[in-house]
Amino acid sequence: MREDGPVTETLWNAPRAHSPVNSTVALPGSKSITNRALVLAALADGPSTITGTLRSRDTDLMIEALRAVGVVVTGEGTTVEVVPAELHGGTVDCGLAGTVMRFAPPLAALASGDVAFDGDEQARKRPLDTILDALRGLGADVEGSSLPFTVRGRGALRGGVVTIDASGSSQFVSGLLLSAAAFDNGVTVHHDGKAVPSMPHIDMTVEMLRESGVTVRTPQDGAEANTWNVAPGPIRAVDRVIEPDLSNATPFLAAAAVTGGRIRIPHWPATTTQPGDAIRDILERMGADVVLSDSVLTVEGPRTLRGIDIDLHDVGELTPTVAALAALADSPSHLRGIAHLRGHETDRLAALSSEIEGLGGTAVETDDGLVITPTELHGGVWRSYADHRMATAGAIIGLRVEGVQVEDIGTTAKTLPGFEMLWMDVLPEHPAVERKANR
Repeated sequence: MREDGPVTETLWNAPRAHSPVNSTVALPGSKSITNRALVLAALADGPSTITGTLRSRDTDLMIEALRAVGVVVTGEGTTVEVVPAELHGGTVDCGLAGTVMRFAPPLAALASGDVAFDGDEQARKRPLDTILDALRGLGADVEGSSLPFTVRGRGALRGGVVTIDASGSSQFVSGLLLSAAAFDNGVTVHHDGKAVPSMPHIDMTVEMLRESGVTVRTPQDGAEANTWNVAPGPIRAVDRVIEPDLSNATPFLAAAAVTGGRIRIPHWPATTTQPGDAIRDILERMGADVVLSDSVLTVEGPRTLRGIDIDLHDVGELTPTVAALAALADSPSHLRGIAHLRGHETDRLAALSSEIEGLGGTAVETDDGLVITPTELHGGVWRSYADHRMATAGAIIGLRVEGVQVEDIGTTAKTLPGFEMLWMDVLPEHPAVERKANR
């Protein structure tokens, strides 16, 4: 992948930690919960207030998508009010946000008028035919099968039964379920294919629908295997408080693990549907000490990290962090069950293999994952591929390896604006650190 294009002009000198980190990191809200809450509020039976809203590129794109079709969203900070309105045609910019390109089209099918979707150039490569073909099967008029495409809304959608292959992303299921109560006949989504990845995200969707008074049947409560049913009916307005984004916490917890330091994350939920919660078990298996007490998660790193053999199918978004940890461990790691990551912001498996090897490491792609064998790493450019989690993986490796330069660290604003400052704040003071360099 390194030969596919030039490095961008902006590089960030990833700071080296010369002593263990020791810090408390307060994180903003979950992107996944925020964008689901916004869609449900847009279709609700009255105004909703969302507190702790993540304000990042992905969530701001969702807010603008709702505004584009007539929903009134007010508040520029972390508290926003959403007032449903008659949906009309408009233009939606998806950027690189998978949630926008997969959650907004079903809502757009309920508008009166054409809704045109486009996004960043790289987003035009992302698979969308699954969700768009499903909408056609439910009665929608959709022109195109990838970005750019147009949903020709008629003010209502028949809904009904549809069979899809969601093995590429759980967002295909969630996108249909979120708007389904507003369809004339609701929806029954049947998955036919390999296992759906990131199942906790579907659990999150189902839980939030039920909180909004929507009737949902899943395989866990009597529906057919790989089938989800949403009954038609009102979506109750709910004032929500958004949990901290646990996936965004993982690079900071990894900083404790790779430096033998200590990081504390306040407001960690005792129970959650966020896949990021799985980092607790992963870090323990790699040798870290992990304690959750009084809603504060504390991770203390070991002297050396152990390698890990793990199936990350349900928590694929953690793969870049785990891969960075594996590259710095004392024994090989096998990351499995993540073939679907080839269809994310970038081909994450190829990207991770290329960048780890570019710093002198050994990372071999398998059919469904990576085998990473630790070696002595050296400095160099770590490409981000406009992928926020690739960028943070490079920052983790830079804590232990002198001279790592992360391309386009600003891409982290997709889900965590101000990442660079938060990262610098957890490090021991080091006057020689330069925050940015330009080639």
